[in-house]
Amino acid sequence: MPQQIIKNNETSGKIIPNFNNQKIIQMNQSKNNYRTAFIFLTSLFFLWGFITVLVDSLIPRIRDLFTLTYFQAGLVQFAFFGAYFILSIPAGFLLSKIGYKKGIVVGLITMALGCFLFYPAASFREFNIFLLAYFILAGGITVLQVAANPYVAVLGPEAGAASRLNLSQAFNSLGTSIAPILGASFLLSDKVKSSDEISELTATAREAYLVTEATAVQTPFLVITSFIILLALVFVFVKLPKMLSSAPKGGYNLLFRKQSLLLGALGIFIYVGAEVAIGSYLVNYFYDMGLTAVVKQNETLSSIASTLLGKDLEVVSDYGILGAFVTFYWSGAMIGRFVGSYLTKIIRPSRVLSFFATGAVIMILISSQTMGIVSMVSILAVGLFNSIMFPTIFSLSLEGLDNLKPQASGILCTMIVGGAIIPPLYGYMTDLYGFKMALILLIGCYGYIVWYGFRQGKESIGV
Repeated sequence: MPQQIIKNNETSGKIIPNFNNQKIIQMNQSKNNYRTAFIFLTSLFFLWGFITVLVDSLIPRIRDLFTLTYFQAGLVQFAFFGAYFILSIPAGFLLSKIGYKKGIVVGLITMALGCFLFYPAASFREFNIFLLAYFILAGGITVLQVAANPYVAVLGPEAGAASRLNLSQAFNSLGTSIAPILGASFLLSDKVKSSDEISELTATAREAYLVTEATAVQTPFLVITSFIILLALVFVFVKLPKMLSSAPKGGYNLLFRKQSLLLGALGIFIYVGAEVAIGSYLVNYFYDMGLTAVVKQNETLSSIASTLLGKDLEVVSDYGILGAFVTFYWSGAMIGRFVGSYLTKIIRPSRVLSFFATGAVIMILISSQTMGIVSMVSILAVGLFNSIMFPTIFSLSLEGLDNLKPQASGILCTMIVGGAIIPPLYGYMTDLYGFKMALILLIGCYGYIVWYGFRQGKESIGV
């Protein structure tokens, strides 16, 4: 115990405890524990972002390895979002029983199991095993999402929750930005044969090629499996602050009466759906506007596309040329989250949310009313404005919920299923009315988020 000698008329030469110093030391220790926990948790955000996109990078190999139809290939995303829909609420219930730390370990072990199952799936060339593996992998990511998001939110004052969560999510975006580059460089560096090319091979050559393809899938995921297991062991032994006491009985009944949480859950559903819808149809949107010729004729744009693709544009398909620019949509989210982490620290998060959502609405309106480069740049800029929405809506929805946060997180993560519902609806409207008119749906989505931000701002100041 810190002590000091006090010399005055009443206590000359006596040694008494210095409780102020003790309190300062305890506060510093608490801050250090929070900082350590935050670093470890942020590594998880990076991990699941990296692995999710890495799997997407392998789809060309996987499709040919399993000789998939386009419908079967579409089941890959269904398995991913299905895991969120089915497992998020059970994950929240599990966390309320075992706590954040044990929940993170369970999530990591589940991810490791999913990655390991890629090995037999590739060996036996059985697509059903691969779907099961991907569902289990996504299930592990779901548990981590449900655990890590509220854990970051409670690691410090509630007023700084949005800032912390935006910073962690920025590293998630960093993982999603790095994975395609590494995937292209190390996993897809050799030419993947088309189904027609495979069918022309002799039986012996075809078998040899498929074995090589299987190895290309197996090796990276065995490495990832080993890394995840190592990380799980780290979380077993690392000391993290205990932030969750026993969950109250009837937690979900209480939560479904919380209007703020339910409105936030709808916000998550709408945001994820709108973000995925734009990202999924960007190439087709650009192609529909005839932007290939515009890119080739513009020296700056053609240079950017050629650099990103590492090829002369004359040997690249129209879709490939336009697809190069999609990276700006997703990388914008990473930049915006680093910026958003600072902005939500100095400005009320609800205001930042409304401002960014308004920016998204304006960019979509500009894109819908213009053509050419202006239309392309404005729709890509939506990615920047998307950046802070998920973590900010998430943190605002959890305000004041205390020990109900794990279960609330489960409800919020369930609503990520919006990524499986709104994109097809946007596609249906496009079939009926064209891309430009279909953008009205997305304007409505972001309009809701503008309203939600204003509402939460008024509620926080008691208006």
